[in-house]
Amino acid sequence: MQRLVLLSLLTLSAAGVLTALEASPEKEYLTDKEIAKIQDAQEIDERVKIYMEAAALRLKTAEDRLAGKEIPEGDPLEFFTTEDMLDGYYRILRSVMFNLDDVFQKPGPRWERLGKALKTLKGATSSADKELKILKKMAEEKQKEELWNLVNQAIDITHGAYEGAEYGLSKQPGTPTTDRKGR
Repeated sequence: MQRLVLLSLLTLSAAGVLTALEASPEKEYLTDKEIAKIQDAQEIDERVKIYMEAAALRLKTAEDRLAGKEIPEGDPLEFFTTEDMLDGYYRILRSVMFNLDDVFQKPGPRWERLGKALKTLKGATSSADKELKILKKMAEEKQKEELWNLVNQAIDITHGAYEGAEYGLSKQPGTPTTDRKGR
């Protein structure tokens, strides 16, 4: 039952914000190097860490672009727009949710690393929330409506992922409850 609730939180948050992103043609959102790292990472905690590093890179690159910083020639993200960065961030979080869903569907030895993966997701989404607020303000200042919409979608999925990770961590064996009533 607890797995179903966490799974529902993660997948519903992803499904609830799929709008304009699904209407646009799918562009590869990971670099070849990131794809190779993910393919090599067999454990859920390792995969989530790689995904979240890629997600953070997209937010940082989008912020740099909006601030007018040049992307160095040869950078794997050189030909991506700020909108592409936000789309990539969103799709990365969705992939993380699907990966976590896979682990929930097949309890076993991979479950041991689930807590670490959830901690990584929680920490990364907490940091991303701060970055997204900056991006939202920059999009407003530059009057970039499409980007502003993408940032809001990214904020929604980030909050859903954070809440799902927090809930999942609270249900991990050996994790102290956050409810301190009666103590």
